[in-house]
Amino acid sequence: MTLRRIGQGSLMLLIRDVVREAFAVGCLSIEAEEQLRELLKTKYDAKDFRAFMLLQHAVASGIVRQESREKAQRECSLAAAS
Repeated sequence: MTLRRIGQGSLMLLIRDVVREAFAVGCLSIEAEEQLRELLKTKYDAKDFRAFMLLQHAVASGIVRQESREKAQRECSLAAAS
């Protein structure tokens, strides 16, 4: 992942880097989802916004799996079975 320099030596992860990783592995991990939530609270550019929108579409259409959704579905299935 690429980190961009902000301020005096601070490094910041880009939304599009998190998205690129999710596409590369075919899954949006719970950790990456949390990173995205935090990054979306900050100022981001149009490239990051487009990348996030592409990821949303990919998750909705099943191209990229969403770990948190799969975990919730498993928990519901277990609860229903007991």
